[in-house]
Amino acid sequence: MQRTPRTDDATNQRLWRLVGPVVVGGALAALWALWGIASRPTELAGLAALTLVLVGRSFVTVEVRIRSVSDVITPTTAVITLAAVFLPAPEMILGTACGTFLSHMVRRATDPMKVGFNVGKDTIGATAAIAAATAVGTQPILLNPTFTFFDAVPGLFAAFAAYMFVDEIVAHGLFSIITHKPFRQLLLTHFDVRLVTRLGLLGVALATVAAYRVSEWLVLVLPPLAVAIHLAFANKTRTRAGNEAWQRLAEATDEFNSVDQTAVLYAAVRRATDIFSTDQAEVEIDPPGGRPRLVRSNGTEILYDGPPGDAPAAEGYLIPVPLESYRGDADLGQLRLRFRGSDPVRFTEREQYTLRTFTAALCTAIRNAATFAETQRLADSHARAAAQDPLTRLANRRRLQQYGNEILAGQAGVVGVLLIDLNHFKEVNDTLGHAEGDRVLQAVADRLTTATRPDDLVARFGGDEFAILLAGLSAPAIAELRANAILDALAPPIELDDMRISVEATCGVTTGTGGSVGELLRRADIALYQAKQDGQRVVVYAQARDTADVGSLTLGGDLVRALAEHEFMVHFQPIVDLASGRVIAAEALTRWQHPDRGALSPDRFLGAIERSGQLAAFADAVLDQALSAATDWADAGYQIPVAVNVSPRSLLDPSFPDAVARRLSARGVPSSALVIELTESVTLSKLEVVDEVLAALRDQGIRLALDDFGTGFSSLATLARVPVDELKIDRSFVAAMNTSAPGAVVRSTIDLGRSLDLLVVAEGVEREDQRQQLWELGCPAGQGHLFARAMPADRLLAHLNRGEGHLADPLHDTGAVIRMSRSRRARKMNLGPESQGRERST
Repeated sequence: MQRTPRTDDATNQRLWRLVGPVVVGGALAALWALWGIASRPTELAGLAALTLVLVGRSFVTVEVRIRSVSDVITPTTAVITLAAVFLPAPEMILGTACGTFLSHMVRRATDPMKVGFNVGKDTIGATAAIAAATAVGTQPILLNPTFTFFDAVPGLFAAFAAYMFVDEIVAHGLFSIITHKPFRQLLLTHFDVRLVTRLGLLGVALATVAAYRVSEWLVLVLPPLAVAIHLAFANKTRTRAGNEAWQRLAEATDEFNSVDQTAVLYAAVRRATDIFSTDQAEVEIDPPGGRPRLVRSNGTEILYDGPPGDAPAAEGYLIPVPLESYRGDADLGQLRLRFRGSDPVRFTEREQYTLRTFTAALCTAIRNAATFAETQRLADSHARAAAQDPLTRLANRRRLQQYGNEILAGQAGVVGVLLIDLNHFKEVNDTLGHAEGDRVLQAVADRLTTATRPDDLVARFGGDEFAILLAGLSAPAIAELRANAILDALAPPIELDDMRISVEATCGVTTGTGGSVGELLRRADIALYQAKQDGQRVVVYAQARDTADVGSLTLGGDLVRALAEHEFMVHFQPIVDLASGRVIAAEALTRWQHPDRGALSPDRFLGAIERSGQLAAFADAVLDQALSAATDWADAGYQIPVAVNVSPRSLLDPSFPDAVARRLSARGVPSSALVIELTESVTLSKLEVVDEVLAALRDQGIRLALDDFGTGFSSLATLARVPVDELKIDRSFVAAMNTSAPGAVVRSTIDLGRSLDLLVVAEGVEREDQRQQLWELGCPAGQGHLFARAMPADRLLAHLNRGEGHLADPLHDTGAVIRMSRSRRARKMNLGPESQGRERST
């Protein structure tokens, strides 16, 4: 041990309770030994030899630092164990005291407490060792020339155990008091290595006794062996300490991955005390654009976190380490390692390298946390700006819809929506100017905010239109009462410089317990229109005056339940090769089996789904059923692609292709088994997001079909921009294809598909003559009631099994030669050998 550092009063009291008895006990043992030597003639050669050996051990040491205390380990175990069986008790005890004292003088120790404690500890250990050897009947070898090796073995083991017990207990008791670490933890740290080393030294002692029995000169060979064992212990201890330090460093850098600055600083100060064995660690940072901050810890708890100037004073030897920026041209702050006492603490080369690595990782973590905080601040600022009206600082439409959907999803009672429009506000702008008009709007915003409750939300939609969302109403009638009270708050004149301006307003009111805020706003807008039309101040929405579907809001409220209870059922209408009657695909058609309204077609509920925010979940449910059917058909031997109609809004969602890919992967279905049917209305929008979504779908290998082709006003422009694989002729043209205009559309579509190498499918094929005519015109595929109505997947599979994949008889026998119109040209299609064999003209 090199240093007994200064400690606080409580620690000093505990320290003296241990050091005092050790010093006194050692002194009493030495006095007894001195009295024993003086009271009888003795040979002092053994005493002198023991003293010299103990002095010599000072030059073969291993230093292990524990916080501010250094434990110096020497090969004393072998020396004391041998002395206990070679020398009489007085010479052995006094030689140990003198040798330990002189070894400290050689190392120039100046602390009386340190010297006294170590001399006392070794003296007590030596006393215990020789007492144990004597207790088992061992006589000193120097006084017993006729001894045998086996006479000394019990004494060696007894002396070894007694000395090791005293040394371990007393030394680690002192470390526990000084470092405030648990005694058991310190005792067990590297105990296995210490035990193996001590046992090795015991082996040296046994070998020494055996060699001495043969020849006294052989003893000279054994000290190098003891030194080698001791140095091996040193190397093992350093290696293990290094590995543990690197493991703790790795754990610390893992904690530095947090983007929260507080978490990073707390981890730094806690980990630093452990990795570098300090009494305290603190980090002071002064980030650009931020406030200075200091965090201090003793490894167990955070002692301080706040401004550096307010931190309590701390004493002890300090090692400051600058935290430099990655360019090295500016400091982020300092890491400070503090040790009790004022004596310098020197780090080993390994500790210095670990410290540099630790501070580099800490610098990176602090910069990352600062960058994240700034990014988060900007994101929050942008989010507030995106959800806030810049003039009045009220919420905007987007924020009101977001908040309203959260309230509706939480099922927090009745929700009311008020839509408020200021009357004759244009006259204020025209008379006083827009600047004064803005002041009026700001005053109105303040009054609306004051008149509402904390859970309500006031928003400005632009111009002189405001909206208020009333949350948690106990009954729908409360909304009208609240609306009148809020308009009353607008009644007092507004003081505007030297003028007093009266503001009147009209309000539309609606309530609901489900659905979407968008539908509630639509209804509130209808009520507001009615109020202005009738000259009333407040009007509550009435279904009777709503020209839209009065049940759409109710349907919107049923959607969550419908999706959860799988009320949406997918049926499949086969698409058939017109020539052979073979099924080549199937179109998925969705019906809502509503428990109260029965089967609803998509045109009845799709609008409600798109307004409700449940579109993604609905599309996922439909796609899952469609791909499940394709899997069942494939397992039965029918490789039939399934065509799924998608809502135009789905193509406006950039995440839609990824959702489709996940569903294909989950079902194990190849992308070639899926056809996405599009409508011209969305593909003609020329929105960049639509083009990106379609390109992503095509890149996955999914086929695209243009549904109801010909009904749009710019079909050719669509084909020039959208990479489709199929064209579907609308049923209205098929039904009237014997008339001039529809017939021309059908013929031109078939020719266009042939020219562009696209599959053409005719919808609404009802009669056999339509099938024959379409085939003769060159249309390869069709669907309609002639072949089958839409049916569940298992029923379609049963039909396929009965007809071996065919739903109609071939138009002609295999190998027949059919005379066809000269205008028809051969078409390359992947419809199978049956169809291709019949498409020859002679």
